[in-house]
Amino acid sequence: MFDIGKLLESQPLPGEGGLAIVTNAGGPGIITADATERAGIRLAHIADESILALKKVLPPSAAFGNPFDIIGDALADRYKSAIDVITKDRDVAGIFVLLTPQDMTEIDKTAAIVVDTAKDTDKPVLAGFMGGRDVGKGIKVLNNGKVPNYIFPESAIKAYRIALDYKEWLAKPEKTYRRFEVDTKSVQHDLNTVQASGRSGLVDVEARKVVEAYGFKTPKSMLANTLEQAKAYAETAGYPVVMKIASPDILHKTDVGGVVVGINNEQQVEQAFSSITNNARKFMPSARIWGVVVQQMLMTGTETIVGMHIDPNFGPLIMFGLGGIYVEVLKDVSFRVAPVSESEAYEMIMEIRSYPLLQGVRGAKKRDINSITDAILRVSQLVTDNPDIVELDINPLLVQAEGEGAIAVDARISIKH
Repeated sequence: MFDIGKLLESQPLPGEGGLAIVTNAGGPGIITADATERAGIRLAHIADESILALKKVLPPSAAFGNPFDIIGDALADRYKSAIDVITKDRDVAGIFVLLTPQDMTEIDKTAAIVVDTAKDTDKPVLAGFMGGRDVGKGIKVLNNGKVPNYIFPESAIKAYRIALDYKEWLAKPEKTYRRFEVDTKSVQHDLNTVQASGRSGLVDVEARKVVEAYGFKTPKSMLANTLEQAKAYAETAGYPVVMKIASPDILHKTDVGGVVVGINNEQQVEQAFSSITNNARKFMPSARIWGVVVQQMLMTGTETIVGMHIDPNFGPLIMFGLGGIYVEVLKDVSFRVAPVSESEAYEMIMEIRSYPLLQGVRGAKKRDINSITDAILRVSQLVTDNPDIVELDINPLLVQAEGEGAIAVDARISIKH
């Protein structure tokens, strides 16, 4: 952060063009060039007339490509001659001056030339005086002249990358926030009812009702109070089904053996109903049991997660990533502070490392990216409309093939007590 701060505080942002590297040692120059490639920074390609001008002031053994190696015996005047030519080239948006202390190196004088260059140009100038104590006086000159110096080239390149990103960010158009027609009154009534009952967590049926009010599609689900109801609901939903315990005191249903998936017939409904209710009473004897939720089991789609938690500094923090077990194992997620704009929602999706899976690999169909964006924006609106919500997970949000939408399979919501 300090590396970035001292660049942004003292230097102008890069313009159009690439970065030029001037060095008196080949090794650090190559290290810097490698770092720029990793950071996605373009090296400047100077014009033919600039190269001709350099050939007049540099020895034949110098490297006239970028990085520009002016050779180890370079005195301060050679640095000045090279920097003057390179800085004025049209394709140079910024310049990084490297120095390693050698027998003939004029450290203080070279530092003064770098400072003068920074004062005379509207391009950012960075220094990399490497050598610890040997270059200490030169670094002092740079600090006094407000030219950022970096002990290692990689640090300078990371800072320059952020300067480029900051410039792009400033140039972005004003954010647009899409709002949806939703049933806010219904949601507020439901949240107030839960609070009035002294609870901070919504049960499955309550959470599903909230997300449905904000436009999410959900699987067919019914709350069965008896085994006979569970059998009838399973027939209505169509096999296979999922069965889950419904209790205001059990939010993490899987942890207590309160979920059974892949139920294919009436006999399995009986077994699941028995095991779910028995497990709940065994692990949480004091829990209130409302019954068992019977839910249509969806067989296709990619599991993702859209969630929110309240950050003590930033407020509602929206999260997206691959869902199901992947979010716990891979922890491949992205975040934005609510409210989230349309462009930010797209950025969140593309930021995760597993984004190529959503694009379709090895013959798999591309997922419906627009429906994910829609889901992120709806969650953003839900939590900004209802500040009593302190935590929310839609996991999994099952994303279908492109054009087929997404379904909120399970939702968990916590509110202020």
